[in-house]
Order: sequence, then structure tokens, then C-alpha cells
Amino acid sequence: MNTKELIQAIKNNKFNDTFVALYTAAKVDLQKERYIEAIKEFEALYGEKEVSLFSVPGRSEISGNHTDHNHGRVIAASIDLDIIAVAAKRSDSTVSVTSKGFEPDNVNIEALVPNESDYGRSCALIAGVAHGFLENGFNIGGYEAYTTSNVFKGSGLSSSAAFEVMIGNIFNHFYNEGKIENSKIAIISQYAENVFFGKPCGLMDQMACAVGGFINIDFADKSNPVIKAPEFDLTSRGYSLCIVNTGGNHTDLTDDYAAVPAEMKAVASYFGREVLGDITEEELVCAIPQLREKFGDRAVLRALHFIDENKRVDAQVACLAENDLEGFFAGVMASGNSSFKLLQNIFTTKNPAEQGLTLALDLTERALKGKAAAWRVHGGGFAGTIQAFVPCGDVEAYKSYIEKVFGEGNCHILNVRTKGAIKL
Repeated sequence: MNTKELIQAIKNNKFNDTFVALYTAAKVDLQKERYIEAIKEFEALYGEKEVSLFSVPGRSEISGNHTDHNHGRVIAASIDLDIIAVAAKRSDSTVSVTSKGFEPDNVNIEALVPNESDYGRSCALIAGVAHGFLENGFNIGGYEAYTTSNVFKGSGLSSSAAFEVMIGNIFNHFYNEGKIENSKIAIISQYAENVFFGKPCGLMDQMACAVGGFINIDFADKSNPVIKAPEFDLTSRGYSLCIVNTGGNHTDLTDDYAAVPAEMKAVASYFGREVLGDITEEELVCAIPQLREKFGDRAVLRALHFIDENKRVDAQVACLAENDLEGFFAGVMASGNSSFKLLQNIFTTKNPAEQGLTLALDLTERALKGKAAAWRVHGGGFAGTIQAFVPCGDVEAYKSYIEKVFGEGNCHILNVRTKGAIKL
């Protein structure tokens, strides 16, 4: 359909079932307005054309903090915050993407090489995804797109991963008949972020955004991660997932993030291996005196966190299978404690005066102490957000309490969506 026909179809409720599946029935009217506005913005930029609609969710890391990059195990879930795109094919070799509030990124997909001057820029992600498609024998071609996202940046909900997956999602449906598996698009997206964007991230963010629903991922074989979908409905258990934005931002923290996998891999190198996923706890503990001398205490502590976190993920998956919510929450709390003491990603040493995550965790404990609840740092850490599993009956009181400190609108009550990257 062209832009005007598509707007009319949305007004006539043709997409209502899809909107319910993605966002819940309560949010259909809001999403109809959002998509219509996006189509109008596309038309203002690129003209009245035949277009398609796309959506890629953000994600919440449920457990497995900083393990994916060393071939560990995680639990994650896609959420009902997403990036949407209105897109049309082009006949030339340019990909033009305009994100709400930003100037267009125009990338010539016939000239794709990493460029350090583009590190950290959206154009680098577009070029990286396009190059990754070619390297895997897939088709690419020009297109123009307008995107808008409610996955707020610096949130630990993976706004950048959702953007990368969106670029691949459009290539997939426009030039590959939608036949590429979303898990493969996730792997290509990670390649783009590592090689073209200059950020040595793991694969969890992209995989959770691309695949959808609750997923348990084992990254032992990075090129072929094992993905399982545990049956877990948070709402039916009487809980909401609350993400609290503390006001910190991930900007200029690349060095902090990069140090985590780098130190873990340095420890692995002592054993002649590339990643900690190949190291046993016994090997690690026996070598601690030598590791301390060679790499320092923090690297050792982060390696110990990795070993323990993998065990916790396995135990939590087993708890979910056995309907043991208490055991699952115990794992969440243990993960948070380990992230604080061993992984040390609660605040950055570049700015120790700013400790919003520490404050939010303490306030959450004060608000939920004595209740059957759980909380921990969310996402990469150092700044940004925490997560809390809050009984539904206590959500409004918790939201009011925590927003008195961090501001109205900074406690997000989320739903898990079952669909990953899609063309509507």
C-alpha cells in the first residue's frame, strides 16, 4: 500500500489484531496514532510511495549479567517498547534512514569498509549490517526509512541493538523474501556493532530483540547459539517487570563496558583459551595467585562472577520449569549482589559522585523489603537502569515511591511480547 492507503487501513482497524499482539489491547489507540504519525513523517521526507511497516522490540535482560561475550548463558525477554520503521525500496545503492529528531543517515552500500571516524554513529551500524549480509551470502539493496523508537537510550533496554536488527529486518524482507532467520540477523547485527561501530558487545542484546518472548540462550558456540523458550508468563504469576531509569546515560562509557569482556578474556588467555566459557571453577580458583599478579584483582573477581552467573542461569531456568518462583527470585537477588561486588558495574569510577543505580537499588530494597519480590542492576550497568519484579498489587505504590526521587515517568511497567523482529 502507498502511504495514504496505509494510513486509511490503520484508521479502519486493519492492523488492530497485530497491535494487540505486540502492545496489548489497552495500547492499540496509542499505537495507531504512533504509526500514522510515522507514515506522515516518512511521506514528508520521501514522498507518497509504496511502503511497508516494521517493528523490532527492545529487550530486558532477566539473568546472566555480562556473560554472553565470554560464551556464557543468559535469560532475556523482548518487551513492548520498540523501534518502528516505515520503509520503501530504492532503485539505487543508497540506504537512507531518518530517525526521529535526527538528520538522515545516507550510506552507499557499494562502499562498505569499517571507518574509525564513524565509530559510534548510526551510519556505521547501517554499513556494518549491510556488509554482514554480503559476507553471509545474502542480498542487499537500497531503501529509505523513517524510524521512531520508544526504547529510550541509555536504558539497558538495547536501543542500539533494536536499531541494528531493524536495518537487517528491512534488508531481509525487501531483498531476501523474509527467509533469513531472526537469530542470524542478530549475529550479523553484533558483527556490525563490533567491527563497524567500535563497541565490543556480546550477542545477547541483538538475539533477544530479534527472536522475541522469553529466551534462554547458551552462547558456548557463538556462531550457533542454542536458544530455548522457557514457558514463563510473568503477569499470570501476579508480577510486573519494572524498569527504573535513574537518569544516568551510557554515553562515554564504552571503555567501562569494553573492560569487562577484555578482563575476562585476559584471564581465559592464561589457560590458553579465548573465553571464560571454557574454564572450570576449579581451574580458576587454583590459579588465583598467579592471576592476581598478572591481571589484578578486578579481573579475577569478574571471572568468578562469570562462573557463578552461569550456574545461576541454569538454576533459574530449572526453577521456572518447576514453577519455583521463590527460587528464581533468589537467583535474581544473588545475581545483583554478584554484579555489585564482583563484576563491579554499578557505577563508573570515572564519575563516582554519580551513583544513581546504587541509590535506586537501596530505595527499592526499602520499598519492597519483606515482600516476595526481587531486584538487580539491569543491562550493561555503570549507569542507566535497574529492574524490579514487583507484585502487581504493589506496583503503583512502588512507582510513586521511586519516581519521587528519579522523576515522573521514569518507572516503566513493561509487558513481555512474544514476537521479535517482524514486518507488519
